[in-house]
Amino acid sequence: MTTRIDELGAINPTTLHRLAAAWPRRATIRTDLNNVTHPEAYDPELFDYPVSLLPFGEHPDFLAADEHRQRLVNTLAWLMWNERVIAAEEFVANPTFEMLAHGVFPGVESAAARESVQQSHVDEVWHTYMHMLAMRRTRQARKLTGEPERYSHAITNRTLYALEAQAGERWERDLLYLLWTAVGEISVNAFLDLMASDKTIQPMHALVARLHSRDEAAHGPVMLEIMREVFRKLDRKQQDLFIRNLPQGIIAFGAEDYDMWPQLLEFADIPKARDIIEDCRSLPGNDLLVTDFSGVHRLVRELEIEDRVEFDFATNRITT
Repeated sequence: MTTRIDELGAINPTTLHRLAAAWPRRATIRTDLNNVTHPEAYDPELFDYPVSLLPFGEHPDFLAADEHRQRLVNTLAWLMWNERVIAAEEFVANPTFEMLAHGVFPGVESAAARESVQQSHVDEVWHTYMHMLAMRRTRQARKLTGEPERYSHAITNRTLYALEAQAGERWERDLLYLLWTAVGEISVNAFLDLMASDKTIQPMHALVARLHSRDEAAHGPVMLEIMREVFRKLDRKQQDLFIRNLPQGIIAFGAEDYDMWPQLLEFADIPKARDIIEDCRSLPGNDLLVTDFSGVHRLVRELEIEDRVEFDFATNRITT
């Protein structure tokens, strides 16, 4: 089981030194490359994606469809999940780590901070490749002859892009990417662990999630320490933007993406696809896929901004 941010002791520069020194022994790119490139046998009877994570998995109209269509949706759900992970890495985390490495933000001047940022960046590029390999293997094993032409960017990215389009200055856009990366790196274990220990899916799929989660267990403390240094060096206007948009970043990261599901159901020719999704969207408590934001809550406390962030961590709701 991976360690959560809220379970850790004090985070400080010594932690960065320790994490950086452990990277050659800890990083999955160094230790588990063979397990990913030469995975164990594919079991056609196991699911590709946990049925429990399908928001419509128990909807009677979905269950009325034949097993082949249900299985196709399940496989597509796994592929879409990987696309969501890759999009977060490729279009949000990687650009942010580049900015951190190139001095766009203050507070990343120490050798330990710079080394930890570079190591995290290497990990993220590797994660994209690891998920790409897993997707390719699924397509081959399931003999997929087609899938939706393209998967839309997930709600996490779409929300960021909408805010980015409204930002008038470059520093605002850069800071939004830093915010999204901080929330993602600190919370992503909760997202990955939904898959990592599931026994109903292909062992390879659980393994990919588990290996990714192991790396992120180190990235969370790195980002927490870096954000403490960066935030205190931001001016009041920059801090206000970060605080104002933090609740949206939290919700965007954890949200169940109901706008992406119809294309999967429709591709599989599931009747009443949009009705099924709307039924599920309307159910209370179905709006979040991830509900553990304890790491972000710790960040808020560490930055001493808890009374200024309009988010209730007990209910996972924006308070305005």
